[in-house]
Amino acid sequence: MHRYLLHNGDIRDTRDAVLSPGQVGFLNGWGVFSTLRVSDGVLFAYARHYARMQRDAALMRVPFTISPADLQKSLTSLIDANHAFNATLRVAIVRNKGGLFEAPQIASDADLIAFTADLTNWGSGVHLNFVPNARHGASPFAGLKVTSWAQNLTWYEKAHQDGYDEVLLLNEHGHVSECTSANVFIVRGHEVLTPPLATAGCLPGVTRALLLEEIRSTDLTVREQSFTPAELEAADGVFITSTTRDLVPVLSVDKRPLKQSPETINRLLDAFRGYRSAYVLEHSRKKEMSAI
Repeated sequence: MHRYLLHNGDIRDTRDAVLSPGQVGFLNGWGVFSTLRVSDGVLFAYARHYARMQRDAALMRVPFTISPADLQKSLTSLIDANHAFNATLRVAIVRNKGGLFEAPQIASDADLIAFTADLTNWGSGVHLNFVPNARHGASPFAGLKVTSWAQNLTWYEKAHQDGYDEVLLLNEHGHVSECTSANVFIVRGHEVLTPPLATAGCLPGVTRALLLEEIRSTDLTVREQSFTPAELEAADGVFITSTTRDLVPVLSVDKRPLKQSPETINRLLDAFRGYRSAYVLEHSRKKEMSAI
């Protein structure tokens, strides 16, 4: 984590004491968050991240009143303070009130907190294993990006202890859902498949959405479809996606090597990075300032 954080519009040192034990969101994980990629000072796919946080906050009854423009301005001030022009940014809205143990002195209904950190080198591929019954696709809260993240952190930590990089979480039907912090895709011929949001219980990742909605290849079809662990293991290739990872091939599952499809995955990765470069150019802060 970098030196400065954003707290309700103010830039503060990370060593400052800005939280209270009576903020119910911090005690109960009652909040929503998003992780963004900062590229050349630009918040990549910002509107998509904002829209997802707004949707999740409404479902979780977390007050979320800040406008897209005001939030972007505050996050940009944090980027500038930390000189985090190519970095990872985490922003959270945390509810402050509700329940028996609400502190009486807290005035605001919610706190906005954001941090930046260096980009992570995820390597050339990952090794995964399965966790059954880890997602519930029928839950009304399935797919929400909430600050109650302890289960994911526990699975992720255990994966590393067991010699894996991440885990593939299965839903109540035994179908593949997602990883703890990444979506999953399989390659099957000229089709690229990812679990459906409606039934799989997976998060609506922004990178996932861009591959489905924006990235085009002349002979590849990217679409939603449920698949089992056996179908994943029989695929021509498997990769995971997230804001911090882009696209990363899966090399093995449960220590069994998987087929690789480097040409297809690299083609999608090149197309995705090309899209991001065009986005950054279009939303360049230098370009915006020169237009004023």
